[in-house]
Amino acid sequence: MTTDTSNAPDAEASPLRDSARRTLDVEQQAIAALAQRLDHHFDRACELVLACQGRVVVTGMGKSGHIAGKIAATLASTGTPAFFVHPGEASHGDLGMITPGDVVLALSNSGETGEVTALLPLLKRLGTPLISMTGRPGSTLARHADAHLDSGVTREACPLDLAPTASTTAALALGDALAVALLEARGFTAEDFARSHPGGSLGKRLLLRVRDLMHEGSRLPRVPLGSPLRDALLEITRQGLGFTCVVDADGCLAGVYTDGDLRRTLDHHGDLSALRVDDVMTRPGKRIAPDVLAAEAVRMMEDNRITALAVVDETGHPIGALHMHDLLASGVI
Repeated sequence: MTTDTSNAPDAEASPLRDSARRTLDVEQQAIAALAQRLDHHFDRACELVLACQGRVVVTGMGKSGHIAGKIAATLASTGTPAFFVHPGEASHGDLGMITPGDVVLALSNSGETGEVTALLPLLKRLGTPLISMTGRPGSTLARHADAHLDSGVTREACPLDLAPTASTTAALALGDALAVALLEARGFTAEDFARSHPGGSLGKRLLLRVRDLMHEGSRLPRVPLGSPLRDALLEITRQGLGFTCVVDADGCLAGVYTDGDLRRTLDHHGDLSALRVDDVMTRPGKRIAPDVLAAEAVRMMEDNRITALAVVDETGHPIGALHMHDLLASGVI
């Protein structure tokens, strides 16, 4: 018989894990050092972006290009319109994507990447502000920028000190710092974030309202006060939502009758034929307004251990019905 030791404590040291820990330590130190080097150039970079009438064009070559693409995506999703342009392609036609109203954020660890520095005279001619992010404040790219963000590291996590590891991690973290500073300066909210992520779960939770999901019109289960219980049961079965609204003579919600009420009715009444829905319905019944967030409807259902809600307008008239299945299908849950 064999024993599964996959979750057992380590019996001996692992050179592989030791290597991983050294890598994480080096990169952690690189990120920590960034905070000490933030200066007025960071403020200037933020001011340039906040004053930008166009978009932030992020560029970089090789590994810096990969980081630049992620920074552009982060900026765009947090309230700062941005996109990535490959510097090699920019020199062969894509520079037309950059306008004087834009701001360029150029990444190069050395600050001497040929494809990136080749853009300098073209950007100067356009009058497009330039923010550089390099590991060398004295580099060509840094010296010609309107603001320079120092992402330098003392060494790479790679034991050969060659492969971009700590330097790309530092650049990525500095890009996140820039995006968050701009987010806070703009007063960007969770609802703003949701608008740019309508397909995600956060977008659904913050954008979908009860009225977007409720059943209405002929799909609204409803019987009048005084109806025989049999009519209420037929309405529940016909609509398939597990409950029916019970309305008074003015059409206002007087109560609800649910599957749970039926079980309680069977426990306490032997003969259902003589019962009217008024005798056994739940008063006044849980209800919700149509403009409430769907996520709030989830909370109300969970707190009250129910699976459906009547949706009423400001006068108390039922205008819809919402079931837990609708919330599940929408992705709110």
